[in-house]
Amino acid sequence: MKFVDEAYIDIAAGDGGNGCVSFRHEKYKEFGGPNGGDGGRGGHVFAVADPNLNTLVDYRYSRRHEAKRGEHGMGSDMFGAAGDDITLKMPVGTIITDAETGEVLYELLEPGEVITIAKGGDGGFGNLRFKSAINRAPRQKTPGWPGERKNLKLELKVLADVGLLGMPNAGKSTFIAAVSNARPKIADYPFTTLHPNLGVVRVGPEQSFVIADIPGLIEGASEGAGLGHQFLRHLQRTRLLLHIIDMAPFDDAVDPVAQAKAIVGELKKYDKALHDKPRWLVLNKLDMVPQDERAALVADFVKRFKWKGPVFEISALTREGCEGLIHAIYRHVKAQQIAEQAPVAEVDPRFKDKGEEVDPRFAEPT
Repeated sequence: MKFVDEAYIDIAAGDGGNGCVSFRHEKYKEFGGPNGGDGGRGGHVFAVADPNLNTLVDYRYSRRHEAKRGEHGMGSDMFGAAGDDITLKMPVGTIITDAETGEVLYELLEPGEVITIAKGGDGGFGNLRFKSAINRAPRQKTPGWPGERKNLKLELKVLADVGLLGMPNAGKSTFIAAVSNARPKIADYPFTTLHPNLGVVRVGPEQSFVIADIPGLIEGASEGAGLGHQFLRHLQRTRLLLHIIDMAPFDDAVDPVAQAKAIVGELKKYDKALHDKPRWLVLNKLDMVPQDERAALVADFVKRFKWKGPVFEISALTREGCEGLIHAIYRHVKAQQIAEQAPVAEVDPRFKDKGEEVDPRFAEPT
């Protein structure tokens, strides 16, 4: 199935049904009075986050979505039925934006989350509504209200805890296949990954995290070169970035330090917040480096790259070093999850400018 992470759709909620003008006609009741019912409301348009979907391809070829209008009111005090609602299933992580203004309207972040993206119009009033002591035979009615109509842009940002960065053929697909349940295409030529891959890494019973692999980046990606720039948005919700470096000594003309710096530069150009995310270096393909040369090679790389963060030495092919890496990742992700759920201490209004917290036991009563 083709991976599609962007689509445009037009939606229309149903119009409300019109009110009815009718009078009661019954033998021996000369002045039966009004009995025209109200129209029914139009159908709503809902969006639901479906965890079984991972692409917006359904909306690439089906752009127009309309709910049913409400039925018109009828005589004999009969109100019109409401129009049928429609529900659009979208992947978890979908951002719904107004295509004309660019305003972000909704985000589907939780599986099963349901939102109303267009409300149906209310039904019009029948003449029964206008009956009063001085208006015994009203002939007024109102039409149904129109339903909401919107032009929307759908954008998918996959929800993953960890994102993989690196040049083409750095070994990202091999790594995600080694540590997770993902089975991406792996070959000995660049750009074998054409769309993001998600994998669940099992660390232990009820202990797991989600990892995302995007197509490899090249210099100039932030301006549109290569494939990876199309999918950098999928890393914006991750808690940790793994920068995978190819350390195999194939070509002396290829400097891994220059390649690593180019990736960091593209991140900064694309999104400063993405560049500032926690990032670890993962030096891959060390199985192709003689054992007695590894320490010097790694030390030289770290020194020239001027890196002071965590560094991991692995071989995704032989899985050497992968076990320790995934346990370290899990501890980091778990700590961030706990920090995000921790309650924020309340600040006494008298000390807000100074940023000082007041213990509630010593706060003065208000």
